[in-house]
Amino acid sequence: MKKAASFILHYLLARRGARRWRDRAAFDSWREARVLRHVARVRRESPFYRELWEGVSDADWRAFPEIDKTAMMAGFDRLNTVGIAKAEAFAVAEAAERSRNFTPALRGMTVGLSSGTSGNRGLFLVSREEQAAWAGTVLGKLLPVSPLSRFKIAFFLRANSNLYASVGGRRLSFGFYDLLDPLDAHIERLGREQPDLIAAPPSMLRMLADAARSGSLDVHPRRIVAAAEVLDPLDRAAIERAFGQTVHQVYQCTEGFLGCTCAHGTLHLNEDLVYIEKDYVPGKPGTFVPIVTDFSRRTQPIVRYRLNDLLVERASPCPCGSPFTAIERIEGRCDDIFYASALLYGAAPVPVYPDFVARAIIGASGDIEQYRVVQTAPDRWTVEFDLRDNDLRQAAESRIRQAVEALCERLGCIAPALSFTSYARTPGDRKLRRVERRYAP
Repeated sequence: MKKAASFILHYLLARRGARRWRDRAAFDSWREARVLRHVARVRRESPFYRELWEGVSDADWRAFPEIDKTAMMAGFDRLNTVGIAKAEAFAVAEAAERSRNFTPALRGMTVGLSSGTSGNRGLFLVSREEQAAWAGTVLGKLLPVSPLSRFKIAFFLRANSNLYASVGGRRLSFGFYDLLDPLDAHIERLGREQPDLIAAPPSMLRMLADAARSGSLDVHPRRIVAAAEVLDPLDRAAIERAFGQTVHQVYQCTEGFLGCTCAHGTLHLNEDLVYIEKDYVPGKPGTFVPIVTDFSRRTQPIVRYRLNDLLVERASPCPCGSPFTAIERIEGRCDDIFYASALLYGAAPVPVYPDFVARAIIGASGDIEQYRVVQTAPDRWTVEFDLRDNDLRQAAESRIRQAVEALCERLGCIAPALSFTSYARTPGDRKLRRVERRYAP
């Protein structure tokens, strides 16, 4: 009963959105009070944070030391508030991934593993009440209909979880589509089940869009939601053409439900759930790294947690009128900023941001259908791409070289040597990174 009440309450609150507050000042006051109440509780319940914050008052919570995934995992046993050890949580989560049976819980807690894009996998713990609150909030923000309507949801995930399965009910049916299964199996099942909402990584949505365009997939979803990967402009355009609708986005990770799109398709930070401090990137206006405090979670508290993402603020207000921060795009990961040698002898390496690279490639040729760029050394990039007409490949390579040289000239760095190959990514559980750095500067 408590779980159902939590679901309904958070669904209704999410549906109301920013209308709950008369203006931004009223919202900021409410949020600050929630954060202060939260950090006081976390200090009582988490030995890790209590020790970390020693000598700093709750009122000065912005002065608390930052943590990251490495610190969270190192202190996991003392950070969580339910006494679960990292070793036993990993054992449960890894057994579930091997068996593909994701229903077991650990002392009533849902246990999951992050995808580990950077090679460092993280754990998350969620209580039953937090699980219900998450489900109510997500559906309140994303569903285009009332939860009393009959609605089928298809979630494409690397791993299922009680967290996601909690969405299901008599009228809302939830389907877990395992990213490890063959594409043909997904196409057959989608055609048979005809979901109203498809949520998947952009790389999977792109494959489904290509299948729809070729006629092998016949589905008519009412909403398409991209999650788990950066939504590249090339993929967005292809998906929207195939399904005839705006692609919505969810910005979610182990550290919380951080953002989602409004009815206009603009991504907004969920500032009613998380407080996000913005560490702006020098020399790149409007781009910041988020530092997250999730004041809605108690089991595994997230306070002043530095993410590895690059977010770009929207310059103009969103037509929806929401006071929550609007994001132009999620650009990528800090780990995937390329570094090139400066033209000026002795100067520091020059950062080449992921969207600079992506725009150079996409802008070089309108015939490019798929691409990926990997920096393997300071002076070497590998460019994978496919074209609609392969007879144009030599010309496209020449234009890409020119675009990269022009970019590097503008940034004041030495242009890299480029090697070209066909686009070679195969579907699987590894996240697609269109721009990826594979060396440590």
